[in-house]
Amino acid sequence: MKRSLLRVTVHIDGGARGNPGPAGAGVVIASSDDGTVLHEGGYYLGRATNNVAEYRALIAALEAATALGASEIDVFSDSELLVRQMLGQYRVKNEGLKPLFECAGILAGKFDRFGIQHIRRERNQHADRLVNQAINAKRNVEDAAT
Repeated sequence: MKRSLLRVTVHIDGGARGNPGPAGAGVVIASSDDGTVLHEGGYYLGRATNNVAEYRALIAALEAATALGASEIDVFSDSELLVRQMLGQYRVKNEGLKPLFECAGILAGKFDRFGIQHIRRERNQHADRLVNQAINAKRNVEDAAT
């Protein structure tokens, strides 16, 4: 049975105040067709590093896109390290990131098409705002716009 075609555009961000420190992840998923926001959330991670938070954002986004039934996904992140590692341009040397990288790779492989691209921080403000909301609230803030 062929699954329906749902293309999504995803913006992710992760951040920590201190490194490590209180951390959060932000995810915004929109329809690629008309830009309608389908899901947004900020996730409180407790104490983590910036890079762990970036990977946790990617994993949360891939899980949410899967739950929405997405078949094609384009991810945008301002973390050059995460993007280059996911594209195979950089090796994952940090032992703490390896299981997160492997998990993200497995989840990404379930889509008919997966793309990931580095963007400038200024183009990622919505996801960044969700990171800060979660850290400030010390809890998850899913579907924060609704």
